[in-house]
Amino acid sequence: MIPLAILGGAILVVALIIAGMYNSLVSVRNQCDESWSDVQTEMQRRYNLIPNLVNTVKGYATHERGVLEEVTRLREECVKNTGSPQSQAESENKLVRALHGLMVRLEAYPDLKASQNFLDLQQELSNTEDRIQAAYRFYNGNVRENNNRVQFFPTNVIAGMFSFRVREYFELEDERAKVAPKVEF
Repeated sequence: MIPLAILGGAILVVALIIAGMYNSLVSVRNQCDESWSDVQTEMQRRYNLIPNLVNTVKGYATHERGVLEEVTRLREECVKNTGSPQSQAESENKLVRALHGLMVRLEAYPDLKASQNFLDLQQELSNTEDRIQAAYRFYNGNVRENNNRVQFFPTNVIAGMFSFRVREYFELEDERAKVAPKVEF
């Protein structure tokens, strides 16, 4: 009877350990999903600001029509891209480069720089870029935690049994895209 109780106790302990590892994997998977949703929310915030910025600039910077059209086109590309983090990062890299180029070119328009509406939009875009950077870091931290649990022993055994997977980091290629744009008034 005692050996049976010991065996039953050992099975219970192993089952509890497996359940704990499984639950930790579910928890970190859900944190990754939630933080990716936060990244998408912040990027959508940027996408919503861009048309306002473009419309404000149009009245002042009629010579920059090509740049404005490119920013608008890239915004649409980003909005439509619902692929992997790597795929979205590629689209984001293009948009951020175009936004940086637009801001640099707009320095030549003193009347525009003095417009309160433009200044407000520029400040809001800068704040949004800061929020996006924070969301990227939070997501990538959760991905690191997920990947560690999926790859480290013994949780990798449980991860393999229940199809938990390594996730992609959100990585921007362009160094300028990794830093929020500097806004000077």
